[in-house]
Amino acid sequence: MENEAKNNPYYSRTDTSKLDISNDEWKKILAPDLYAISREAATERAFTGKYNDFDELGDYYCAVCGNHLFRSDSKFSSSCGWPSFFEADKEGVYYKRDLAYGMDRVEVLCKRCDSHLGHVFDDGPKPTGLRYCMNSISLEFVGDSQK
Repeated sequence: MENEAKNNPYYSRTDTSKLDISNDEWKKILAPDLYAISREAATERAFTGKYNDFDELGDYYCAVCGNHLFRSDSKFSSSCGWPSFFEADKEGVYYKRDLAYGMDRVEVLCKRCDSHLGHVFDDGPKPTGLRYCMNSISLEFVGDSQK
């Protein structure tokens, strides 16, 4: 992801200001698979994402803009095929009702760049009872040892 961030003038792990970038502009910057998921709400295949079976300590950021999304201590093994978290950074995400494909779900989006991250369900563990089911490609991980 580091190479992609270098080609993305909007990527920052410190700037939290809201971005208003057109999809045409994002399409020029983002890799096709990241664009499809983050801007068109596609979904990566289950059990294929790099963070599905990943347990290092650190933080997860939006792969599109660098906004902070999750801390690794909220990640858990849900066996659903995608990285799952029971809590998100309240300043990092927002929610939207998603009625696509005949389902009634809650979409999770990046608060800074409006990118699709995944969905949240109410079948997670305590203390929140939530399961943030995220696409690995939408996430960038920075380990505590890298800081």
